[in-house]
Amino acid sequence: MSVVLVVNSGSSSVKYELVEVDGTGPDGEGGGGRSLASGLVERIGTGGGHLRHERRDGEGDGDGGGRTERDLDVPDHGAALRAVVDAFAQHGPDLGEAGLVAVGHRVVHGGTRFSAPVLVDDDLERAVEELSDLAPLHNPANLEGIRVARRAVPDVPHVAVFDTAFHATVPPEAYTYALDRDVARRNGVRRYGFHGTSVASVVPRAAALLGRPAEDLAMVVLHLGNGASATAVLGGRSVETSMGLTPLEGLVMGTRPGDVDPGALLHLLRAGGLSVDELDHLLNRGSGLAGLAGASDVREVVRRAADGDADAELALDVVAHRVRHYLGAYAFAMGRLDAVVLTAGVGENSAEVRRRALAGLEGFGVVVDAGRNAELSREARRISPDDAPVAVLVVPTAEELQIARETLAVVGA
Repeated sequence: MSVVLVVNSGSSSVKYELVEVDGTGPDGEGGGGRSLASGLVERIGTGGGHLRHERRDGEGDGDGGGRTERDLDVPDHGAALRAVVDAFAQHGPDLGEAGLVAVGHRVVHGGTRFSAPVLVDDDLERAVEELSDLAPLHNPANLEGIRVARRAVPDVPHVAVFDTAFHATVPPEAYTYALDRDVARRNGVRRYGFHGTSVASVVPRAAALLGRPAEDLAMVVLHLGNGASATAVLGGRSVETSMGLTPLEGLVMGTRPGDVDPGALLHLLRAGGLSVDELDHLLNRGSGLAGLAGASDVREVVRRAADGDADAELALDVVAHRVRHYLGAYAFAMGRLDAVVLTAGVGENSAEVRRRALAGLEGFGVVVDAGRNAELSREARRISPDDAPVAVLVVPTAEELQIARETLAVVGA
């Protein structure tokens, strides 16, 4: 057994989980694990900071057994990480006594430089900083978390695990945009893809559920959450993915639009009078479900649609249409389709979105069993009939466990 602290540092929050892994295989695969504790520090630098810490070993003195919540002042990520370390010291499990061997960090963008997890050192920090232009909303926060965590937990190695790395196997014809080649190369403009850690975590579990090796399968993984993406996985490797240079492209998301004609963006700049910063805010914060229906939470949009809200109804139809668009494209790109795998918050929990997204595909072998789809479960499961030509699976994402596995593969623990 090896214990890893997984840190996911965002612009205004730090999510963390202490994971015990019982072994790893090649490339960080294999091995089960369990969460010893997890938590969240939110509203960093905005006032009204809050920490939630929960231990899962049956002990602890917090509310609800192992849960502790409190308001605190967190003016920056340094204060947030110190609060995390203090939470482990005060409420457990003690990081020293737990046998902590490494800290794994989620980093969103690795560009073309990182196709595998990497041990953190000063050179790595500089590289992540240089890649911040490709992910200005994510990499700076990821980097700050790395820097602060190295100071807060200095006695174990730290590893960066990149969201883009799983998509390093996408072939050139799929990642290349038809722009002037010199301009594109000079500015690093190509498809990189994201949610790779999530996809990597569900592929072997989906294969196990089907009783077949991942190397024999063609599947489309639909990571549906506030951020959403589709990935074509052939033989266990990513060969197509919907997010591009940034996490803006592809499926409709909570606040991001997915695919938009670039000419429409030029039109908004020239004729619409938007500044570059205003357009950036529109694309990252004011579009998607929020722009179409006035709410970014799919549960609220589903509720409004059920109450007859036409905007909410249209928003869900747009979401479903875009999913089917990518599902069909990727099935043809791979030449066959053995499974559709739904994961992340919406994919795992919204029976209505699953129903809408996969409706009308019976002629292509994609069938959703209404009873199975409606069942509430946190387990990996099949929601298609047993004899359906294409298996439709719901597999909970396990990003933290995947990061822990890949971290251990680097440090050799």
